[in-house]
Amino acid sequence: MAMAYSNYSNLSRAQLTFEYLHTNSTTHEFLFGALAELVDNSRDANATRIDIYTEKRPELRGGYLLCFLDDGIGMDPNEATQVIQFGKSSKRSPDSTQIGQYGNGLKSGSMRIGKDFILFTKKGDALTCLFLSRTFHEEEGLDEVIVPLPSWDLKTKEPLTSDPEKYAIETELIFKYSPFKNEQQLMEQFNKIESSSGTLVIVYNLKLMDNREPELDVETDHQDILMAGTLVEGVKPEKRSFRAYAAVLYIDPRMRIFIQGHKVRTKRLSCCLYKPRVYKYSSTRFKTRAEQEVKKADHLSKIAEDKAREAESKRVALEARLGEDLSKDSRAILRKVQDSAMMMRRDADMKKMILEAKQRALKEPKELNFIFGVNIEQRELDGMFVYNCSRLIKMYEKTGPQLEGGMACGGVVGVVDVPYLVLEPTHNKQDFADAKEYRHLLKSMGEHLAQYWKDTNIAQKGIVKFWDEFGYLSASWSAPPSSESRYKRRRAMEIPLTIQCDKCLKWRTLPFQMDAVDKRYPDSWVCLMNPDSNQDRCDAAEQKQNLPCGVLKKDKQTAEDKRKELSEKIKQQQEKLQALQKTSTIKSAADVKKLPLQVSMKPTESTSQATRSSERSTTRPRSPPLPALLKNAQSTAPSRAASQRSTRTPATPPQPSKVEASRSRAAAKPPPLAARPVPKASAKTPPPSRSSRTPAKSSPAKPAAAGQRKRIIEDDSEEEEEEEEEEEEKDDDDSEEESEEEQPQTKKSKLAAAVSNRGKVVEKSTPPKRGKLDESPEKQPQQEPENDPKNAQRDKGLLVEVRVNKEWYTGKVIAVEANKQSVRWKVKFDYVPRTTPKDRWVFKGSDEVRLMRPPSPISQTPDTQQETEKGPAPMEPDTTQPGTSREVTDSLVNMLRTMLRYFFPPAFRIPKDDVNSMSAEELVAFPLKEYFQQYESGLQSLCNSYQSRADARAKAVEEKSNSAEVKLKEADEKLQKLRTNIVALLQKVQEDIDINTDDELDAYIEDLLTKGD
Repeated sequence: MAMAYSNYSNLSRAQLTFEYLHTNSTTHEFLFGALAELVDNSRDANATRIDIYTEKRPELRGGYLLCFLDDGIGMDPNEATQVIQFGKSSKRSPDSTQIGQYGNGLKSGSMRIGKDFILFTKKGDALTCLFLSRTFHEEEGLDEVIVPLPSWDLKTKEPLTSDPEKYAIETELIFKYSPFKNEQQLMEQFNKIESSSGTLVIVYNLKLMDNREPELDVETDHQDILMAGTLVEGVKPEKRSFRAYAAVLYIDPRMRIFIQGHKVRTKRLSCCLYKPRVYKYSSTRFKTRAEQEVKKADHLSKIAEDKAREAESKRVALEARLGEDLSKDSRAILRKVQDSAMMMRRDADMKKMILEAKQRALKEPKELNFIFGVNIEQRELDGMFVYNCSRLIKMYEKTGPQLEGGMACGGVVGVVDVPYLVLEPTHNKQDFADAKEYRHLLKSMGEHLAQYWKDTNIAQKGIVKFWDEFGYLSASWSAPPSSESRYKRRRAMEIPLTIQCDKCLKWRTLPFQMDAVDKRYPDSWVCLMNPDSNQDRCDAAEQKQNLPCGVLKKDKQTAEDKRKELSEKIKQQQEKLQALQKTSTIKSAADVKKLPLQVSMKPTESTSQATRSSERSTTRPRSPPLPALLKNAQSTAPSRAASQRSTRTPATPPQPSKVEASRSRAAAKPPPLAARPVPKASAKTPPPSRSSRTPAKSSPAKPAAAGQRKRIIEDDSEEEEEEEEEEEEKDDDDSEEESEEEQPQTKKSKLAAAVSNRGKVVEKSTPPKRGKLDESPEKQPQQEPENDPKNAQRDKGLLVEVRVNKEWYTGKVIAVEANKQSVRWKVKFDYVPRTTPKDRWVFKGSDEVRLMRPPSPISQTPDTQQETEKGPAPMEPDTTQPGTSREVTDSLVNMLRTMLRYFFPPAFRIPKDDVNSMSAEELVAFPLKEYFQQYESGLQSLCNSYQSRADARAKAVEEKSNSAEVKLKEADEKLQKLRTNIVALLQKVQEDIDINTDDELDAYIEDLLTKGD
């Protein structure tokens, strides 16, 4: 391993080119996001104050310097060298609460603002300057990135360097290409850092717009930095004003921000809202970031394990080689190898424990707090504010009812702080890396937002009336509220003023005072100015915001609701499929001839017919006009009734009539179980007719058919993702509900199965008058496959109806194509509009085709008379209408008896055994109302007894848990005290021992015991 590593010096290395400085800066589309990167660095450095200001320099591009001065911990020369390493960050750790994670913010942010920056930092006794200039690289024609990094002693101002020549070159470059031309001017910049430590970043040669003006406007408002060229109207204030953006940049601000010498009035959003409420949210969906951490920990654990094994093998080999050699040098070498092996093993065990902990954390649900409230100060500024590790990532995100554009949930602001382990931000901190998980978060916030709107009762009291109370008198939603004093007082009364002490940085809530409604508080406000006597000193604890807790109440879907939802989805898929089927592949000149020749701006006949048919959805779709002979022919009532049945017999001899009946049965087959919208069947429900059954067919069958027709189907990937998310979310959210419902459902499901089975028996008991292709009336011993090519060719000449654009058209089967999977008919239409092809291929048995009712012998055309000279086809009994046969009645009676016995309440006045002998008339007179009342009261008493037992058991468990926690706490204290005493004892025995953690102490003691053995 070591030998291989020594050879790496001969290999090529990746290099950072000068052009990357510009490329890296383009990640910041939002300019204020680049400025915020520099503010984030100050916050991560534990700064209590940052000043953002400009200095005029007309000779530079842009005309001024943009400066960021903080009082953070600063950097020494060694730490400053990490700044110029792209992608390296000492802040990166799984449990880190710091904003910076990528080691890229300073470089990308500053290079987005301007071409050059110079950094001055102070820490300890050292002053360090870092100079990164694109101008220098362009002037010198350099491709590699070179960064001068001189440093000086704080007291003597002498350079800290062992290479005077290097120091001379670095300072010469800084004097030539920076705004500071000598060492004295550099020292003046260090003097601006008045605290014991801190950092000053100066960006210059600013980027310009097309009109040669800087992108940041510092002239319009001398107390702010504005986005140049941005209109006031229609733009959120945070998108135009850096002061407004900095005010909400952090969810819990603990750093004072000054822009152009004036303090930013930072906000805790949850304290600025009317009727705030918090909702606890838990989900197992956020796994991407946690899975990355597990993979990383697994990798590190394997490396540590390999190193430990290698060290142990070296120790064993050395012990075997030394043998009985007990010389001083041998013992020293052995001791060193043993210590190394022990440390490696301890490190491997620690890495393994970390891996196991992260694997456990991966399965645990992630918990978040959603805070909602109404923005009564500016109602048009509503939406979700999503923070990551207390840093604002997304703002004014609309979700839930807010997407509909109505007044529902208007003016409501939502706030959530997402930890780094739940969602990872992008490098520019303006979005989240996993878009799918972020969409899931927004969807969940939308559900809780709707619940908050219900909980506030604003809609019930009247939305317009609610806003009128606070001075929103205009019909325009974006109009500001009235500035009348009574409305100002009303708004001020509802939201107490929260202000931050300039000294201790604690947040204080001021009591409402009538004369303080429009009062302007000084930037240097301190706790001593607080009129509240309990909070008028800096050593008083900060009051926590006490928010009421809301609960998301999900409406449990009944079986009927689920069935309706499934039916609606199937209907939508069918409509989408019909729209896609309009597009067909052109393979030959014959296909081109089928295309419509007339191009008109008027709506086509087919579309108008589709509209009319949709308006008459309750009636059967209209067929095209028939010849006058058929139109004027007389028809009997039974034939008219038979025309509405799903089963039709063609006008052919008896044997073909059976053939056609089999077609009808194949077309009317029930859908597969997986696609049935109605899972349970009731014996009392009459079987649906063909027209009512058609939209309920399974949707997967049609895409398959469409695929075999080689239709061009364009899938919308985004819709599919959203549908997947909805299904996954339902699985996550409904898992508890399903587990709760599972036990009581088992009995019902058994009963439902029995009901459905009986229904099937009734259907099968109907007289079998339909036959296959080769069956004769005398014998039906075996059935040939329906898709057999020989049998399929007999379908030629069948009269059918085909649905085209939601309209049914009559036609004749002129060609048949069969394979093992399916049979296709080519149907030539009797009449279709000019915009529709004269013939069409359809799948036999699909929803798009049905067999025609044979006309009566009187009304037959010459063509049909020739086929029916042998005799009229026998009419088949109507099996689709509800029957009143004895078998059906007996089946219903048996089912009713089973149900009554199953739910029979104890001590009912009618004995349970008597139900078995009751006749149908006695069952009709059965006292069902009394029966179910007694059943419900018995069930209620049983539930109450279970509840009381559960409460008693929970109370006992809670008491036991409390006592166990007390004992555990006492044991922990004793253990900690014992550890402290052991460490003190060991240090007395061996002074040079260095033990800092409990794990090191355990390992050391175990090692001593092992050696003692």
